[in-house]
Amino acid sequence: MKKLIFCLSLTLLFLSESANAQDSALVTSQKTIAGKTQTEWAARWWQWAFSFDRMRSPITDQTGEMCASRQEGEVWFLAGTYGTKRTQRHCKVPAGKTLFFPLINYMTFRPQGSSASCATLAKQAATLTDEPSALILEIDGRRYEGLAAHRLKTPCFSLVDGQGQDAVADGYYVAVGPLTKGKHVLNFGGVLPTMMQAVTYDLLVE
Repeated sequence: MKKLIFCLSLTLLFLSESANAQDSALVTSQKTIAGKTQTEWAARWWQWAFSFDRMRSPITDQTGEMCASRQEGEVWFLAGTYGTKRTQRHCKVPAGKTLFFPLINYMTFRPQGSSASCATLAKQAATLTDEPSALILEIDGRRYEGLAAHRLKTPCFSLVDGQGQDAVADGYYVAVGPLTKGKHVLNFGGVLPTMMQAVTYDLLVE
């Protein structure tokens, strides 16, 4: 009987460790990455995304050819879409990178000549991002739950250096990894009243 209990305990311990290993791919939203909060990374994601011409951008990219564009440091940004149909991309990612990307998000900014306050911009962004009917993150076939806890609301930030265009971002962002070397399949997206997106990345971490 003692031997049976011992074997059962080992089995439960193994299952617990396996579950923890699977859960570790998704980083909690409160954890800092490379010395910055994930709210700061959300603002930086928008600065990265906005640094491209719209017609030649990782967000409009249909294949993944621009996946490595303007990437630097310990965090690797993945792009969503402008609310188009499912987009599938192929991407090579250096080992050791934490992936950061939006399941779905919005950004509002102060047009030139406008006197809109940061509080007004934040309210507009929040209204657009409230009440998602779906948030999806799937890594190598494992579906993650509780993604509403990954909502990030930035304070005002400069969208373009030197341009003085204050912006506010609101949305559901996740940090993942670093993933092990090899092939991985990443599915993510979300549905809001005014927008939806669905993205698949076939990743090769090397």
